Amino acid sequence: MTLNELEQAVAEPRTHADRSDWTWEQIRAEFPVLRQSIDGHPLSYLDNAASSQMPQEVIDRLTWYQSAEHSNVHRGVHTLSQKATDAYEKAREKVARFINAPDSAQCIFTRGATEGVNLVMHGWGRKFVEEGDEIIVTALEHHANIVPWQMLCEEKGATLKVIPMTDAGELVVDELPTLLSDKTKMVCVSHVSNALGTVNPVEDIIEQAHAHGVPVLVDGCQAVPHMKVDVQALDADFYVFSGHKMCGPTGIGILYGKRELLEAMNPFMGGGDMIRTVTFEKTEYAPIPHKFEAGTPSILAVVGLGAAIDYLESIGMDRIARREAELLEYATQRIEELDFIRILGTAPNKASVISFEVLGVHPHDVGTILDTEGVAIRAGHHCAQPVMDRLGVPATARASLAFYNNKDDVDALIGALQTVKDIFG
Repeated sequence: MTLNELEQAVAEPRTHADRSDWTWEQIRAEFPVLRQSIDGHPLSYLDNAASSQMPQEVIDRLTWYQSAEHSNVHRGVHTLSQKATDAYEKAREKVARFINAPDSAQCIFTRGATEGVNLVMHGWGRKFVEEGDEIIVTALEHHANIVPWQMLCEEKGATLKVIPMTDAGELVVDELPTLLSDKTKMVCVSHVSNALGTVNPVEDIIEQAHAHGVPVLVDGCQAVPHMKVDVQALDADFYVFSGHKMCGPTGIGILYGKRELLEAMNPFMGGGDMIRTVTFEKTEYAPIPHKFEAGTPSILAVVGLGAAIDYLESIGMDRIARREAELLEYATQRIEELDFIRILGTAPNKASVISFEVLGVHPHDVGTILDTEGVAIRAGHHCAQPVMDRLGVPATARASLAFYNNKDDVDALIGALQTVKDIFG
């Protein structure tokens, strides 16, 4: 089959550079998964904090790559390998532009944010943290930004300290000065809480940590899909996020780091594509970013992430943030009208997450009943058991919104919650 014949069999995806004046219903129509029904009810997908949905343009880009461009990257001189390499490295440039990184070489492809945190823990932490040192995390962290640092502390004889949170789900940042010391080696904080939606004051935390010469790792999983992020303006030392929460595929994430920190780190894995020279006596590593990308990467997922960034930018991150703020306000008002529900996490500055409990009903039962009416939410501890412990609950129900949701989705949630009340009396 010639390339022309292939192009006829699989259409090369069309891209739209500007959706800034599209209606939200036009944009919603680009998500094929949202057209389906569950048990006869239109799907209302409100589990975006766990994983977002993918527009047709990203799906088409994945299909086109696999149909017409797939090969291994960096190693071949043939046309197809050069096409794959070009798509792979262009995606890196898109990532750098999206978060305003000074150089695309400072954006490392990982399998997700969890791997990004673990890469820093192994590459930086195991090299520089010693017995008696301290790592600071916050009470709002996802397990992915707690467990790796616990593992490091256990290995090195270091101590984990925690910035506490209030009943409303806000960090008590005033206590940070008492936690910072000359033993502190890293501060780790989520930009937005995945469990409660609290937008944390990372700029303040970074400024305080830097005043003590301490680097800061920011978990941006719940921030990057919902607001404009500028890693240089934040002055973040490390910033991690995942592709599948921002309309991209699973299995791909980003670790951004300041050049001097990345260059000082040891690689996490050894193997092909991360070396400059190898002898039986010594290996010289490749420069960043390739030093941290051993083996054949997830090329398809990288290309998909690049397409997802194109898609989000075609709408505009500021416009997305305004849309989700409106939906969050509407959903919060509607839920507050229900006297059998308590919202957990009432910080004034929140992203599009509402955690709640239906009084007297386990969250798993809530999620199961909502599903029978086509409403998809998450129920559980959301990989944030310390948050649940602090709030005195084993779990919550969590509705999380994206720009492609609408008020009908919220109304469907409210109607299904009324069903929960009717069933449990």
